[in-house]
Amino acid sequence: MIDFRPIFFTVGILLSTLAIGMVVPAVADLIAGHSDWRVFAGAAGLNGFLGITMLLTMRAGQTSITTRQAFLLTTLSWVVIGVFGALPFAFADLNLSFTDAVFESMSGITTTGATVLTKLDAVPPGILLWRSLLQWFGGIGIIVMAVAILPQLSVGGMQLFRTESSDQSEKVLPRIAQVAAAIGIIYVLLTATCAALYWISGMTGFEAVAHSMTTIATGGFSTRDASVGAFNSAAIDWIAVAFMILGSLPFVLYLRAVRGNLAPLINDSQVRWFLIIAAMAVALLVAWQVLINGVRFGEALRFVSFNAVSIMTGTGYSSADFGLWGAFPVSLFFFLMFVGGCAGSTTCGLKIFRLQVLYAHTVSQISKLMQPHGVFIPHFNRRPIPAGASESVLSFFFLYIMAFGALAIGLGWMGLDFITAVSGAASAIANVGPGLGPVIGPAGNYASLPDAAKWMLSFGMLLGRLELFTVLVLFTPAFWRN
Repeated sequence: MIDFRPIFFTVGILLSTLAIGMVVPAVADLIAGHSDWRVFAGAAGLNGFLGITMLLTMRAGQTSITTRQAFLLTTLSWVVIGVFGALPFAFADLNLSFTDAVFESMSGITTTGATVLTKLDAVPPGILLWRSLLQWFGGIGIIVMAVAILPQLSVGGMQLFRTESSDQSEKVLPRIAQVAAAIGIIYVLLTATCAALYWISGMTGFEAVAHSMTTIATGGFSTRDASVGAFNSAAIDWIAVAFMILGSLPFVLYLRAVRGNLAPLINDSQVRWFLIIAAMAVALLVAWQVLINGVRFGEALRFVSFNAVSIMTGTGYSSADFGLWGAFPVSLFFFLMFVGGCAGSTTCGLKIFRLQVLYAHTVSQISKLMQPHGVFIPHFNRRPIPAGASESVLSFFFLYIMAFGALAIGLGWMGLDFITAVSGAASAIANVGPGLGPVIGPAGNYASLPDAAKWMLSFGMLLGRLELFTVLVLFTPAFWRN
């Protein structure tokens, strides 16, 4: 049988952390004179009580966890935070149903950015700050999970990074706890720098802090209905582009850069591929805007760069309704949803390294067709790709497409039109936020969707955030057998 004590002990730590986090928006509402501070205080008290109770009653002697415990802990952690993080949304003066509250919370903690809230400009500061905090917590959480847990579980080819981290000559720091702590410090410094630049560029202090948390977490929640476009500032747009890209790069490489070794950050093939794909997408869209829509080059470069990087990184900010740009931009944005960023970053999607693995195998297969007796070994980052990692990546792609198809068909069954169903499924599983079309596009939101569709999308967000296998393995009978 699975020993649940270390699992619930860790969940207790998370609930206690969540309670501490709720104090911040409670103080913000108290300063603003809004009565919702009582909601945050009550939710913090409940989370704190449950968390401390688990910490005191679930202490276990073991210092490590098994593979089954790791799978269960990973999924349970995100579900618990999603549900208990929904308490302020459910009881605040927003008139949200429990379904909408969980949807908003799950969208926050998975850094998706899909929202059911309207008239954000009039929403109390505590709720706006809580949405940003959820995404900020989710961003650092997924980085630590990608560094510490997923490589050990061999999920979707992530064992490639376990191989790198186990090489003593490549080791960044001696213990994973030290790596997590160092990444946390860098994460906080990047957030603070982003906030300062936003503030200097014209945002209020509150909006600068809120947007900096969702920018570095590539989450996309904003304090305005018109998202970042409401500020109509070129400086703010370019700052957002820079920090969305920074949030999309492997944070482990930042540790090496801080220690004086910039070469890995510059030479890493993931980083190069990510920047090349982003640059190509921007170039194509700028050409379309200038040649077809007659937009001035400077304006086209600004709006295209912002929205393309936002969608590709899964941030989900918008500064313009790109659905009005034409058929080609909409098609390209749809495929950019799936790309994502680098492994070990805050981004979601397929991840660049998986595209690299598939490309390497494709080149190898073509070479074998041309030279049947030749020996061609696919490489990633100048190292041979182990067979197990290749199989994991191929399995991940198959399951990713199947999950996307199932979500799209399910949403269509619930009465959603084709564009809404397909783009909603893509947005959920890739944790992007906005979809396409007039309903859930950059100018709309998810409020009008039926409750069943919101629950399905919430599950899709969880699947995409936790790399599919981590969640779906819990539904296999073999997982629960001794």
